[in-house]
Amino acid sequence: MFVHPWDAALDEAEWRAWIADGHDFGQLCASGTPGHPPTVVPTHFAPDGDDLLVHLARPNPACEAIERDPHVVLAVVGDHAFVPGPWRTGPNTPPRDGVPTSYYAAVQFTCRAHLVDDPEGKAELLRRQLDHFQPGGDHAPVAVGLPPYGRMLSGIRGLRLEVVGVRAKFKYDDEEPVALRSAVAGRLTARGQGLDLAAADQQLRRLDRIGTWRPRLAP
Repeated sequence: MFVHPWDAALDEAEWRAWIADGHDFGQLCASGTPGHPPTVVPTHFAPDGDDLLVHLARPNPACEAIERDPHVVLAVVGDHAFVPGPWRTGPNTPPRDGVPTSYYAAVQFTCRAHLVDDPEGKAELLRRQLDHFQPGGDHAPVAVGLPPYGRMLSGIRGLRLEVVGVRAKFKYDDEEPVALRSAVAGRLTARGQGLDLAAADQQLRRLDRIGTWRPRLAP
């Protein structure tokens, strides 16, 4: 993922807060065999300290790919919206001369994947995932040999993703003047389609933190 200086996360806390705010679904990308495309798996994940926890069905081809090469990427994208060209023109530019763009937030985790096949290890991984997704505890115990999860453990493989690198991008026109960004946020809110409101919230949040725009010539 290419990241312009003005689209970069302002700090580590920014992307961590974004992930924690319900952005826990991504695409796990594992290398394919020579001459074949990579394997891409849509999946929920649960942060566990600095690691990420995933489980897959045992027949999933990603498991075989990870056995060959444990280096994977987990890519998360959200809060995206298409911004028409006329919305991005200044006062002295004809609306038809405006250039459209896409707004989005994205975090890519480069990881080393560790397969978990020990039954108790898988049970513990599932417990940690349920602690994340169902913190109210409204589920049966996850234990080896006990229903309903015990009989399912043989059908899955756990993955502990050791994060070795993070690239984060918040593409919301930070290189443009404040007036333009504020106006676009208002237009997104008025349009209200898809993830427009989420994209507008991200743009306004960045505007509050940055204030002025981040020039294109920034190092």
